[in-house]
Amino acid sequence: MTFPQKPAAKPARPEFSSGPCPKRPGWSFEAVAEKAFLGRSHRASGPKAQLKDCIDRTAALLGVPEGYKVGIVPGSDTGAVEMAMWTMLGARPVDVLVWESFGAGWATDVQKQLKLDDARVLKAEYGELPDFAAVRPEADVVFTWNGTTSGARVPNGDWIAADREGLTICDATSAAFAQDLPWDKLDVVTFSWQKAMGGEGAHGVLILSPRAVERLETYTPDRALPKIFRLTKGGKLIEGVFKGETINTPSMLCVADAVDALEWMEGLGGQAAVKARADANFEALQSWVDATDWVENLVPAPEARSNTSVCLKVVDPAVAGLDDKAQKAFVKSMVTMLDKEGVAYDINGYRDAPAGLRIWCGGTVDTADVSALTPWLDYAFAAAKAEL
Repeated sequence: MTFPQKPAAKPARPEFSSGPCPKRPGWSFEAVAEKAFLGRSHRASGPKAQLKDCIDRTAALLGVPEGYKVGIVPGSDTGAVEMAMWTMLGARPVDVLVWESFGAGWATDVQKQLKLDDARVLKAEYGELPDFAAVRPEADVVFTWNGTTSGARVPNGDWIAADREGLTICDATSAAFAQDLPWDKLDVVTFSWQKAMGGEGAHGVLILSPRAVERLETYTPDRALPKIFRLTKGGKLIEGVFKGETINTPSMLCVADAVDALEWMEGLGGQAAVKARADANFEALQSWVDATDWVENLVPAPEARSNTSVCLKVVDPAVAGLDDKAQKAFVKSMVTMLDKEGVAYDINGYRDAPAGLRIWCGGTVDTADVSALTPWLDYAFAAAKAEL
Protein backbone atom coordinates (compact mmCIF):
# COMPACT_ATOMS: atom_id res chain seq x y z
CA MET A 1 0.00 0.00 0.00
CA THR A 2 1.34 3.45 -0.91
CA PHE A 3 1.94 5.57 2.17
CA PRO A 4 -0.49 8.49 1.88
CA GLN A 5 0.22 12.13 2.54
CA LYS A 6 -1.17 13.49 5.78
CA PRO A 7 -4.63 14.82 4.86
CA ALA A 8 -4.95 18.59 4.84
CA ALA A 9 -8.49 18.83 6.18
CA LYS A 10 -9.69 17.65 9.56
CA PRO A 11 -13.21 17.03 10.89
CA ALA A 12 -14.60 20.26 12.31
CA ARG A 13 -15.78 18.26 15.32
CA PRO A 14 -13.55 15.29 16.14
CA GLU A 15 -15.95 13.81 18.71
CA PHE A 16 -16.90 10.31 17.56
CA SER A 17 -17.34 8.72 20.99
CA SER A 18 -20.04 6.08 21.41
CA GLY A 19 -20.99 7.45 24.80
CA PRO A 20 -21.21 10.08 25.97
CA CYS A 21 -21.79 10.98 22.35
CA PRO A 22 -21.20 14.26 20.50
CA LYS A 23 -23.36 17.26 21.31
CA ARG A 24 -25.74 18.56 18.69
CA PRO A 25 -24.35 20.94 16.07
CA GLY A 26 -24.39 24.48 17.42
CA TRP A 27 -24.64 23.38 21.06
CA SER A 28 -23.55 25.88 23.70
CA PHE A 29 -23.37 25.71 27.45
CA GLU A 30 -24.84 29.21 27.68
CA ALA A 31 -28.00 28.17 25.83
CA VAL A 32 -28.47 25.21 28.13
CA ALA A 33 -27.72 27.21 31.28
CA GLU A 34 -30.45 29.69 30.37
CA LYS A 35 -32.98 26.86 30.47
CA ALA A 36 -31.70 25.24 33.66
CA PHE A 37 -33.34 25.58 37.07
CA LEU A 38 -30.07 25.65 39.01
CA GLY A 39 -30.12 25.84 42.79
CA ARG A 40 -33.81 24.91 42.78
CA SER A 41 -35.74 21.96 44.14
CA HIS A 42 -36.80 19.54 41.44
CA ARG A 43 -40.13 19.34 43.27
CA ALA A 44 -40.89 23.03 42.74
CA SER A 45 -43.47 23.89 40.09
CA GLY A 46 -41.04 25.19 37.43
CA PRO A 47 -38.49 22.36 37.58
CA LYS A 48 -41.26 19.75 37.86
CA ALA A 49 -42.94 21.20 34.77
CA GLN A 50 -39.64 21.03 32.88
CA LEU A 51 -39.23 17.37 33.79
CA LYS A 52 -42.76 16.69 32.55
CA ASP A 53 -42.05 18.68 29.39
CA CYS A 54 -38.96 16.55 28.77
CA ILE A 55 -41.08 13.42 29.14
CA ASP A 56 -43.81 14.70 26.83
CA ARG A 57 -41.37 15.82 24.12
CA THR A 58 -39.63 12.45 24.29
CA ALA A 59 -42.89 10.56 23.85
CA ALA A 60 -43.99 12.75 20.95
CA LEU A 61 -40.68 12.57 19.08
CA LEU A 62 -40.41 8.79 19.43
CA GLY A 63 -44.06 8.19 18.53
CA VAL A 64 -44.73 6.37 21.79
CA PRO A 65 -48.30 4.98 21.65
CA GLU A 66 -51.15 6.27 23.79
CA GLY A 67 -51.31 4.37 27.06
CA TYR A 68 -47.56 3.84 27.36
CA LYS A 69 -45.72 5.44 30.29
CA VAL A 70 -42.47 7.41 29.94
CA GLY A 71 -40.36 8.13 32.99
CA ILE A 72 -36.96 9.56 33.91
CA VAL A 73 -35.02 7.25 36.23
CA PRO A 74 -31.58 7.17 37.90
CA GLY A 75 -28.50 5.31 36.73
CA SER A 76 -28.50 5.97 32.97
CA ASP A 77 -29.66 3.16 30.68
CA THR A 78 -28.15 0.61 33.05
CA GLY A 79 -30.38 1.82 35.87
CA ALA A 80 -33.45 1.67 33.65
CA VAL A 81 -32.74 -1.90 32.49
CA GLU A 82 -31.91 -3.07 36.01
CA MET A 83 -35.10 -1.49 37.32
CA ALA A 84 -37.18 -3.40 34.77
CA MET A 85 -35.45 -6.73 35.38
CA TRP A 86 -35.52 -6.61 39.17
CA THR A 87 -39.17 -5.58 39.36
CA MET A 88 -40.67 -7.72 36.57
CA LEU A 89 -38.63 -10.89 36.01
CA GLY A 90 -39.43 -14.14 37.76
CA ALA A 91 -43.09 -14.43 36.85
CA ARG A 92 -42.25 -16.43 33.69
CA PRO A 93 -39.32 -18.19 32.05
CA VAL A 94 -36.69 -15.80 30.71
CA ASP A 95 -34.68 -15.79 27.47
CA VAL A 96 -31.73 -13.39 27.27
CA LEU A 97 -30.31 -12.61 23.83
CA VAL A 98 -26.59 -11.89 23.86
CA TRP A 99 -24.34 -10.73 21.04
CA GLU A 100 -22.27 -8.04 22.71
CA SER A 101 -21.04 -6.96 26.13
CA PHE A 102 -24.10 -5.17 27.52
CA GLY A 103 -26.40 -8.06 26.66
CA ALA A 104 -23.87 -10.32 28.37
CA GLY A 105 -24.18 -8.12 31.44
CA TRP A 106 -27.95 -8.52 31.51
CA ALA A 107 -27.47 -12.29 31.22
CA THR A 108 -25.14 -12.23 34.23
CA ASP A 109 -27.75 -10.37 36.25
CA VAL A 110 -30.48 -12.83 35.30
CA GLN A 111 -28.42 -15.93 36.04
CA LYS A 112 -26.09 -14.93 38.86
CA GLN A 113 -27.79 -12.05 40.65
CA LEU A 114 -31.51 -12.73 40.25
CA LYS A 115 -30.72 -16.47 40.03
CA LEU A 116 -33.84 -17.25 38.03
CA ASP A 117 -34.41 -20.97 37.57
CA ASP A 118 -35.90 -21.14 34.08
CA ALA A 119 -33.52 -18.76 32.31
CA ARG A 120 -31.73 -19.36 29.01
CA VAL A 121 -29.04 -17.39 27.23
CA LEU A 122 -29.13 -17.41 23.42
CA LYS A 123 -25.71 -16.20 22.37
CA ALA A 124 -23.94 -15.14 19.19
CA GLU A 125 -20.41 -13.87 18.64
CA TYR A 126 -19.55 -10.22 18.05
CA GLY A 127 -20.84 -9.16 14.63
CA GLU A 128 -23.46 -11.90 14.49
CA LEU A 129 -27.02 -12.18 15.81
CA PRO A 130 -28.59 -15.05 17.79
CA ASP A 131 -31.37 -17.31 16.54
CA PHE A 132 -34.46 -15.20 17.18
CA ALA A 133 -36.70 -18.10 16.17
CA ALA A 134 -35.55 -19.95 19.27
CA VAL A 135 -37.13 -17.40 21.63
CA ARG A 136 -39.97 -18.97 23.58
CA PRO A 137 -43.30 -17.09 23.21
CA GLU A 138 -44.19 -17.93 26.82
CA ALA A 139 -40.95 -16.41 28.10
CA ASP A 140 -39.95 -12.89 28.97
CA VAL A 141 -37.12 -11.82 26.67
CA VAL A 142 -34.32 -9.37 27.47
CA PHE A 143 -32.24 -7.98 24.60
CA THR A 144 -30.44 -4.96 23.19
CA TRP A 145 -31.91 -3.53 20.01
CA ASN A 146 -28.59 -2.11 18.88
CA GLY A 147 -25.40 -3.75 20.08
CA THR A 148 -23.35 -0.70 21.01
CA THR A 149 -20.14 -2.69 21.40
CA SER A 150 -20.54 -4.98 18.36
CA GLY A 151 -22.26 -2.76 15.79
CA ALA A 152 -24.97 -5.38 15.17
CA ARG A 153 -28.62 -4.41 15.46
CA VAL A 154 -31.96 -6.18 15.27
CA PRO A 155 -33.20 -5.71 11.67
CA ASN A 156 -36.88 -5.75 12.66
CA GLY A 157 -39.37 -7.03 15.21
CA ASP A 158 -40.96 -9.71 13.02
CA TRP A 159 -39.62 -12.45 15.32
CA ILE A 160 -41.66 -11.11 18.26
CA ALA A 161 -45.09 -12.74 18.38
CA ALA A 162 -48.05 -10.37 18.46
CA ASP A 163 -49.84 -12.80 20.80
CA ARG A 164 -46.78 -13.39 23.00
CA GLU A 165 -47.34 -14.37 26.59
CA GLY A 166 -44.11 -12.94 27.97
CA LEU A 167 -42.81 -9.39 28.10
CA THR A 168 -40.14 -7.95 25.82
CA ILE A 169 -37.56 -5.87 27.69
CA CYS A 170 -35.54 -3.93 25.14
CA ASP A 171 -32.36 -2.00 25.86
CA ALA A 172 -32.58 0.57 23.07
CA THR A 173 -29.93 2.99 24.26
CA SER A 174 -28.05 3.23 20.94
CA ALA A 175 -31.20 2.87 18.86
CA ALA A 176 -33.70 5.42 20.20
CA PHE A 177 -33.96 8.44 17.86
CA ALA A 178 -31.81 6.70 15.23
CA GLN A 179 -33.66 3.48 14.40
CA ASP A 180 -37.33 2.59 14.03
CA LEU A 181 -38.72 0.73 17.05
CA PRO A 182 -41.88 -1.41 16.65
CA TRP A 183 -43.72 -0.22 19.73
CA ASP A 184 -46.45 -2.85 19.44
CA LYS A 185 -43.77 -5.52 19.91
CA LEU A 186 -41.99 -3.86 22.85
CA ASP A 187 -43.19 -3.81 26.45
CA VAL A 188 -40.24 -2.15 28.16
CA VAL A 189 -37.89 0.20 26.32
CA THR A 190 -34.89 1.89 27.93
CA PHE A 191 -32.26 4.36 26.78
CA SER A 192 -30.12 7.23 28.05
CA TRP A 193 -29.74 10.85 27.05
CA GLN A 194 -26.01 10.41 26.45
CA LYS A 195 -26.42 8.45 23.21
CA ALA A 196 -28.32 9.64 20.13
CA MET A 197 -29.47 12.81 21.90
CA GLY A 198 -25.91 13.83 22.74
CA GLY A 199 -27.04 14.55 26.30
CA GLU A 200 -25.35 14.05 29.64
CA GLY A 201 -24.93 10.79 31.55
CA ALA A 202 -26.43 9.49 34.81
CA HIS A 203 -30.10 9.64 33.80
CA GLY A 204 -32.12 6.92 32.10
CA VAL A 205 -35.48 6.78 30.35
CA LEU A 206 -37.92 3.96 31.07
CA ILE A 207 -40.93 3.37 28.78
CA LEU A 208 -43.63 0.89 29.81
CA SER A 209 -46.43 -0.64 27.77
CA PRO A 210 -49.81 -1.41 29.40
CA ARG A 211 -48.71 -5.05 29.60
CA ALA A 212 -45.61 -4.03 31.55
CA VAL A 213 -47.71 -1.93 33.91
CA GLU A 214 -50.01 -4.91 34.42
CA ARG A 215 -47.01 -7.08 35.33
CA LEU A 216 -45.84 -4.52 37.87
CA GLU A 217 -49.27 -4.32 39.48
CA THR A 218 -49.95 -8.06 39.59
CA TYR A 219 -46.53 -9.58 40.32
CA THR A 220 -44.54 -9.18 43.51
CA PRO A 221 -41.00 -10.52 43.13
CA ASP A 222 -39.57 -12.63 45.92
CA ARG A 223 -36.59 -10.35 46.49
CA ALA A 224 -35.70 -7.13 48.22
CA LEU A 225 -35.97 -4.05 46.02
CA PRO A 226 -33.84 -0.93 46.62
CA LYS A 227 -35.84 2.27 46.88
CA ILE A 228 -34.62 3.54 43.51
CA PHE A 229 -36.06 0.42 41.82
CA ARG A 230 -39.55 0.61 43.31
CA LEU A 231 -42.22 1.49 40.76
CA THR A 232 -45.32 0.46 42.70
CA LYS A 233 -46.89 1.24 46.04
CA GLY A 234 -49.79 -0.72 47.48
CA GLY A 235 -49.96 -2.78 44.29
CA LYS A 236 -50.40 0.25 42.04
CA LEU A 237 -47.99 1.99 39.69
CA ILE A 238 -46.42 5.13 41.15
CA GLU A 239 -47.80 7.42 38.48
CA GLY A 240 -45.74 10.40 39.61
CA VAL A 241 -42.56 8.83 38.22
CA PHE A 242 -44.06 9.27 34.76
CA LYS A 243 -45.16 12.85 35.36
CA GLY A 244 -41.84 14.35 36.38
CA GLU A 245 -41.78 13.29 40.03
CA THR A 246 -38.49 11.44 39.89
CA ILE A 247 -37.55 8.73 42.38
CA ASN A 248 -34.33 10.49 43.32
CA THR A 249 -32.93 13.97 42.75
CA PRO A 250 -32.13 14.63 39.08
CA SER A 251 -29.59 17.12 37.76
CA MET A 252 -31.64 20.00 36.45
CA LEU A 253 -28.66 21.02 34.32
CA CYS A 254 -28.81 17.60 32.62
CA VAL A 255 -32.57 17.94 32.25
CA ALA A 256 -32.18 21.32 30.57
CA ASP A 257 -29.54 19.83 28.28
CA ALA A 258 -31.93 17.01 27.34
CA VAL A 259 -34.67 19.53 26.56
CA ASP A 260 -32.20 21.46 24.42
CA ALA A 261 -31.45 18.29 22.41
CA LEU A 262 -35.14 17.48 22.02
CA GLU A 263 -35.86 21.01 20.78
CA TRP A 264 -33.07 20.63 18.22
CA MET A 265 -34.59 17.36 17.01
CA GLU A 266 -37.99 19.00 16.72
CA GLY A 267 -36.45 21.81 14.69
CA LEU A 268 -34.95 19.30 12.26
CA GLY A 269 -38.33 17.74 11.63
CA GLY A 270 -38.53 15.06 14.31
CA GLN A 271 -37.23 11.54 14.78
CA ALA A 272 -37.30 10.71 11.07
CA ALA A 273 -34.97 13.60 10.32
CA VAL A 274 -32.55 12.60 13.06
CA LYS A 275 -32.58 9.01 11.77
CA ALA A 276 -31.89 10.29 8.25
CA ARG A 277 -28.79 12.08 9.53
CA ALA A 278 -27.54 8.87 11.15
CA ASP A 279 -28.25 6.92 7.96
CA ALA A 280 -26.29 9.47 5.91
CA ASN A 281 -23.35 9.29 8.31
CA PHE A 282 -23.33 5.50 8.16
CA GLU A 283 -23.51 5.50 4.36
CA ALA A 284 -20.54 7.87 4.17
CA LEU A 285 -18.48 5.60 6.38
CA GLN A 286 -19.64 2.31 4.86
CA SER A 287 -19.00 3.58 1.31
CA TRP A 288 -15.39 4.18 2.31
CA VAL A 289 -15.21 0.73 3.92
CA ASP A 290 -16.52 -0.90 0.74
CA ALA A 291 -13.82 0.83 -1.29
CA THR A 292 -10.96 0.11 1.13
CA ASP A 293 -9.08 -3.18 1.20
CA TRP A 294 -7.65 -3.09 4.74
CA VAL A 295 -10.91 -2.72 6.68
CA GLU A 296 -14.34 -4.34 6.89
CA ASN A 297 -17.50 -3.85 8.90
CA LEU A 298 -17.47 -6.25 11.86
CA VAL A 299 -21.05 -7.19 10.93
CA PRO A 300 -21.17 -9.25 7.70
CA ALA A 301 -24.94 -8.97 7.14
CA PRO A 302 -25.82 -5.51 5.74
CA GLU A 303 -29.33 -5.52 7.25
CA ALA A 304 -27.87 -6.06 10.73
CA ARG A 305 -25.33 -3.22 10.59
CA SER A 306 -25.81 -0.41 13.06
CA ASN A 307 -26.16 3.14 11.75
CA THR A 308 -24.92 4.57 15.07
CA SER A 309 -22.16 2.55 16.76
CA VAL A 310 -20.31 1.37 13.65
CA CYS A 311 -17.69 -1.27 14.44
CA LEU A 312 -14.87 -1.99 12.00
CA LYS A 313 -12.15 -4.65 11.88
CA VAL A 314 -8.73 -4.57 10.25
CA VAL A 315 -8.50 -7.35 7.65
CA ASP A 316 -5.13 -6.54 6.12
CA PRO A 317 -3.22 -9.88 6.26
CA ALA A 318 -0.22 -8.36 8.01
CA VAL A 319 -2.44 -7.27 10.91
CA ALA A 320 -5.17 -9.94 10.84
CA GLY A 321 -2.47 -12.60 11.22
CA LEU A 322 -1.33 -11.18 14.57
CA ASP A 323 -2.64 -12.51 17.86
CA ASP A 324 -5.44 -10.61 19.60
CA LYS A 325 -3.13 -8.69 21.92
CA ALA A 326 -0.95 -7.54 19.03
CA GLN A 327 -3.98 -6.57 16.95
CA LYS A 328 -5.32 -4.46 19.79
CA ALA A 329 -1.94 -2.80 20.19
CA PHE A 330 -1.93 -2.01 16.45
CA VAL A 331 -5.38 -0.42 16.61
CA LYS A 332 -4.43 1.49 19.75
CA SER A 333 -1.47 3.01 17.91
CA MET A 334 -3.85 4.22 15.20
CA VAL A 335 -6.31 5.61 17.74
CA THR A 336 -3.59 7.37 19.72
CA MET A 337 -2.22 8.98 16.57
CA LEU A 338 -5.64 10.29 15.54
CA ASP A 339 -6.30 11.58 19.04
CA LYS A 340 -3.00 13.50 19.11
CA GLU A 341 -3.76 15.00 15.71
CA GLY A 342 -7.13 16.23 17.00
CA VAL A 343 -8.87 14.25 14.26
CA ALA A 344 -10.90 11.64 16.17
CA TYR A 345 -11.46 11.04 19.86
CA ASP A 346 -12.48 7.77 21.55
CA ILE A 347 -12.80 5.51 18.50
CA ASN A 348 -11.09 2.39 19.87
CA GLY A 349 -13.26 -0.71 19.97
CA TYR A 350 -14.87 -1.68 23.26
CA ARG A 351 -12.50 -3.45 25.66
CA ASP A 352 -14.36 -6.78 25.47
CA ALA A 353 -14.86 -6.65 21.69
CA PRO A 354 -12.48 -7.94 19.02
CA ALA A 355 -9.68 -5.54 18.02
CA GLY A 356 -11.04 -2.77 15.84
CA LEU A 357 -12.46 0.72 15.58
CA ARG A 358 -15.82 1.97 16.82
CA ILE A 359 -17.06 5.19 15.24
CA TRP A 360 -20.25 6.90 16.35
CA CYS A 361 -22.43 7.95 13.42
CA GLY A 362 -25.56 9.08 15.27
CA GLY A 363 -27.58 12.10 14.22
CA THR A 364 -25.59 14.65 16.22
CA VAL A 365 -22.58 13.96 13.96
CA ASP A 366 -22.25 15.90 10.70
CA THR A 367 -21.73 13.83 7.55
CA ALA A 368 -18.99 16.21 6.41
CA ASP A 369 -16.98 15.24 9.48
CA VAL A 370 -17.36 11.53 8.71
CA SER A 371 -16.13 12.15 5.18
CA ALA A 372 -13.20 14.19 6.50
CA LEU A 373 -12.30 11.39 8.91
CA THR A 374 -11.88 8.58 6.40
CA PRO A 375 -8.65 9.82 4.74
CA TRP A 376 -7.16 10.09 8.21
CA LEU A 377 -8.10 6.49 8.92
CA ASP A 378 -6.12 5.49 5.82
CA TYR A 379 -3.23 7.64 6.96
CA ALA A 380 -3.22 6.21 10.50
CA PHE A 381 -3.38 2.65 9.19
CA ALA A 382 -0.45 3.17 6.83
CA ALA A 383 1.62 4.85 9.53
CA ALA A 384 0.91 2.08 12.06
CA LYS A 385 1.66 -0.64 9.48
CA ALA A 386 4.98 0.97 8.67
CA GLU A 387 5.96 0.39 12.29
CA LEU A 388 5.31 -3.38 12.17
